[in-house]
Amino acid sequence: MNPDQKRKLIILMINMFIAIGSFGIIIPILPAYLVSIGQGGTAAGLMIAIFAAAQFIISPIAGKWTDQYGRRKMIIYGLSGLALSMLIFYFSHSIWILYFSRVIGGIGAALLIPAIFAYVADITTLEQRAKGNSYISAAMSLGIVIGPGIGGFLAEYGLKMPLLVSALVGIGAVIFSIAILKESRDVELTASNHTEDPMIKKLLESVHKPYFIPLIIVLVMSFGLMAYESIIGLYLDNAFKATPQQIAVMITISGIISVVVQIFAVDRLVSLFGEGKVLNIFIVVVAGGFLFSMFAVNYVLFFIITLIIFMATSILRPVLNTLISKMAGNEQGFAMGMNNAYMSIGNVLGPLIAGMIYDIHMIFPFLLGFLMLIFTGVVSVTWQKKKLTNKTAPQ
Repeated sequence: MNPDQKRKLIILMINMFIAIGSFGIIIPILPAYLVSIGQGGTAAGLMIAIFAAAQFIISPIAGKWTDQYGRRKMIIYGLSGLALSMLIFYFSHSIWILYFSRVIGGIGAALLIPAIFAYVADITTLEQRAKGNSYISAAMSLGIVIGPGIGGFLAEYGLKMPLLVSALVGIGAVIFSIAILKESRDVELTASNHTEDPMIKKLLESVHKPYFIPLIIVLVMSFGLMAYESIIGLYLDNAFKATPQQIAVMITISGIISVVVQIFAVDRLVSLFGEGKVLNIFIVVVAGGFLFSMFAVNYVLFFIITLIIFMATSILRPVLNTLISKMAGNEQGFAMGMNNAYMSIGNVLGPLIAGMIYDIHMIFPFLLGFLMLIFTGVVSVTWQKKKLTNKTAPQ
């Protein structure tokens, strides 16, 4: 990449890190904060689901707007929504206003994330796309890992301090982007004759796109990862009597190693094997992780399995983004919007279903994840063989 590409990519990584970290920063204080306003676990679950649901509903529209009005505007609007969400959260003492703040935050994420990935597609060649997407995904992972740590440190200065700092950093990111970030392509405004299709229609439209199977894999991966993360603390406590510190160490170390893998391994793996083979290999790796999780006999073994799952999904995420981007042609915004929408479906359904079946038996979430991933692996292999057959068939 040339220096201009690198500079733009760094700006995008900073924005993605701030966006993802701004929600992660509140995780350590969320239980105590909800207790302070008379709420508990139900409210905590709803806050995650509401954020993901708002992101899901807006994502298809946001993807189209990204193509129509430009990447820069959507990035700035998305960051503004996330900062506003934190400000409302900071000043609120009502659970209903907190829910409203999560809606705004979900909308902000829906505007921001597909615009950033579409921006990457604009400034990179097809050969550079995997590396560019892996850097953005690494910034996402870094925000997930570092955000809670910063939140825990700031909570020493007051329960609401992480919310205020998150809002102020978000406002700073908006100002930074307005001043520094340039539009990545020429934009022709066609809003006068343009009407947005309903989300359901866009989902149905995505079924006929060449990248539909990768979108399904995005959904399954998000479902499995969010299901795993949502019950991992309960499982470690029930199965191995792990302390909160042990749980935090597991998530933090797994996250940091995943970031390193995304930065240094993804591009090399794609160069060696291609997106299709890497996709199939690591779907099987994640499925194996879910399977062996059910048989882990101690904390250390479960830690190793969790690390493998996190590393494999950290490779799958940018590979899927790259595969979808390459197949999207001139509709990068729509494709990345649908990518975000399918991911959001998984983010909503994963924790809800995992929580329900965990109460029946604590290994059921792992069993469900294993079965879904094995089925997805078969679908992926079949789809790729069909694509290869179509390419080699005489015209």
